[in-house]
Amino acid sequence: MHHHPEEHDENADDFADSRISKTRRKNEMNALQDLGVELVKLSRERLEKMDLPERLLTELLEAQRLKANGAIRRQMQFIGKLMRDVDAEPIIEHLAVIRGESNTAKAEFHALEQWRERLLEHDAALTEWLARHPDADAQQMRQLIRNARKEASEGRPPKSSRLLFKLLRDSTP
Repeated sequence: MHHHPEEHDENADDFADSRISKTRRKNEMNALQDLGVELVKLSRERLEKMDLPERLLTELLEAQRLKANGAIRRQMQFIGKLMRDVDAEPIIEHLAVIRGESNTAKAEFHALEQWRERLLEHDAALTEWLARHPDADAQQMRQLIRNARKEASEGRPPKSSRLLFKLLRDSTP
């Protein structure tokens, strides 16, 4: 089959695209693995305060327990894989706060954490939040608060609490 120079070779494009996305995927994986490495260095108490998904927390604590280099490396690869399904933003922010990179970030983060606590403890806090943030989705917030309270009372992972925090963060300018 002869190619004329003006004919477009779609296979070459596909190949270039797959190479770019493969490189990007690899870079993202490395970044997530680096994030995992940073998380493994934290104390158990600190990790527990971070609202991480239960499975990730378990595997991070397991990585801290391991002594053999090969096992640690495999565990870190596994953690990197788990991190793909996690919203990395709050983790990155949390680590920035821990590293003390930004006092503003630290203050905002704590303010949002306090709001979340208040919302989970007092129904009146929602009225106050909605008065300050008229664009907030009241129905979604009520639902998350209800679910978070239920999860807490049943000792389940704080999925709704995490989502509430994300919602609060997204609704603040």
